[in-house]
Amino acid sequence: MTDEDGNRYLDFFAGAGALNYGHNPPELKRDLLDYLARDGVTHGLDMSTSAKRRFLETFQRRVLKPRGLDYKIQFPGPTGANSVESALKLARKVTGREPVISFTNAFHGMTLGALSVTGNAMKRGGAGVSLTSTVPMPFDNYLDGQMPDFLLFERLLLDSGSGLDSPAAVIVETVQGEGGINVARAEWLRGLSELCKRHDMLLIVDDVQMGCGRTGPFFSFEEAGITPDIVCLSKSISGYGLPLSLTLIKPEHDVWEPGEHNGTFRGNNPAFVTATTALDTYWADDALERSTLAKGEWINSELSAIAASGEGMSVRGRGLAQGLAFEQADRAGKACRASFDRGLLVETSGPESEVAKLMPALTITDAELERGLALFADAVRSCQ
Repeated sequence: MTDEDGNRYLDFFAGAGALNYGHNPPELKRDLLDYLARDGVTHGLDMSTSAKRRFLETFQRRVLKPRGLDYKIQFPGPTGANSVESALKLARKVTGREPVISFTNAFHGMTLGALSVTGNAMKRGGAGVSLTSTVPMPFDNYLDGQMPDFLLFERLLLDSGSGLDSPAAVIVETVQGEGGINVARAEWLRGLSELCKRHDMLLIVDDVQMGCGRTGPFFSFEEAGITPDIVCLSKSISGYGLPLSLTLIKPEHDVWEPGEHNGTFRGNNPAFVTATTALDTYWADDALERSTLAKGEWINSELSAIAASGEGMSVRGRGLAQGLAFEQADRAGKACRASFDRGLLVETSGPESEVAKLMPALTITDAELERGLALFADAVRSCQ
């Protein structure tokens, strides 16, 4: 990126995961400009358009069929929070139950329903009202391995004296991006999926930030071999930073009445155009997935070297969502500021902003990645 004064920056932020393919990918820009030049429908509410049809056909061909997934696709509104809201509403409608289980350090959005399943106290405090009908449980390794997975959760479910009403659903991120790059193990996710089946709870995976290839596979839950009941997608699904979100629903759970969940911007035709091109460009084979996994290992190795060079640092991450956690929380912010001064865009995450979070575009070149990592290492050294 280049500012008004001509200063150039490498972007290791990628629009908080909305720019997985980088800024203004030329193939996507070409098709978008062509669509606008020939007066393609820009706004069509939720009506059928040729751009929507092509996207749905391409998503089925490039994403769902190769993975053996059978989902109905809902356009709930333009943002990830819209997708989360629709998922929560639908889970309650399907089950006839109200409580939803979320996890410590989760982040699902800034609207009231999404905030109710978000862990961050500062963000929850902005609601201005009580956030009810949700119950937090420990995320993977929250208790540092001192308790078997789901021991507390299942005990509460089985004990009629626990005070926990039977939940409608569980909502989870496989990697908590805003929560501090907390990675759930594949076996933990499989255990959660089995727990949901045993107790007739729907499993919602929020893949808003970690989907569309951020962890390697298109969906972040693929590594665990699970099939959620509902999946929330947004951010990079348009491929170009244009607002678009999807709620993927197992067919047996599609119990919406016509117009029961609607809105003015349920779908964005220019975003359908760029999303279609993104799928055809980047997901026709497994090259991007393999590249993301390899570059993720590269970043992890470099961060591990940085962590070993000083005190009070540790590494977290999967794929191209990596983080350097600092025991002294303010060091993360200082490292990000020093990175900016050197021409690198990096953000903090975690409940105390204690993690410097690296999320470059999946399409970053080796030379750009090498340069960015060198800048970051120098920035961290300057803050020791």
